[in-house]
Amino acid sequence: MELIKKYFPNLLDQQIYRLSSLKNLYAYWNAYVNLVSRKTFHDFYQQHVLFCLGIAKVFSFDPGSCVLDLGTGGGFPGIPLSIVFPHTKFILVDSIRKKIKIIEKIIYHLHLKNVYPICFRAEKLENKFDFVVTRAVKKINIIHNWTKDKFKYKSNSRIKNGTFYLKGGNIYDELKEFPYAIEYPLNSYFEEPFFITKKIVWISNI
Repeated sequence: MELIKKYFPNLLDQQIYRLSSLKNLYAYWNAYVNLVSRKTFHDFYQQHVLFCLGIAKVFSFDPGSCVLDLGTGGGFPGIPLSIVFPHTKFILVDSIRKKIKIIEKIIYHLHLKNVYPICFRAEKLENKFDFVVTRAVKKINIIHNWTKDKFKYKSNSRIKNGTFYLKGGNIYDELKEFPYAIEYPLNSYFEEPFFITKKIVWISNI
């Protein structure tokens, strides 16, 4: 948790408390459902929480915005982002019901009022959103096709509505059909070696 405070020194006490509670909550529920890879759990705050909060380093969601966390899995990046942006609405979608049920319990325990988990296939959602966030659940072109008609037509932010992808490794081939994509290397924000190959990719959908 010291790693989070290092890079986000202006967090409020309640935000620190909620973020500090995450590891114990996930340790407990991971014994029942594999929400977080057990191979990486020892590095929970770096590989899961801070990685997801990389989005908060490149963009600040406005109060009142609605964000879809597509393929949320164990609640990433939606839950950490919802703590940092308490006035933004986050819809966490996953097709695996048992994961959504546990995410509901984690949200309840943390008293998060801006997070709404849904068990549904993301491509079948009829809702409209300002932004989508997703952590490498599929290749970019697949997610882009799933979400291209799910954005509000009018953007109320300083950038157009679109998707933030948390990615790692070489994604040159994935980006060939998206010449307008913007990459934000996370080693520009975080000094730990883990982030050398990690990045945020921003693609406008309107």
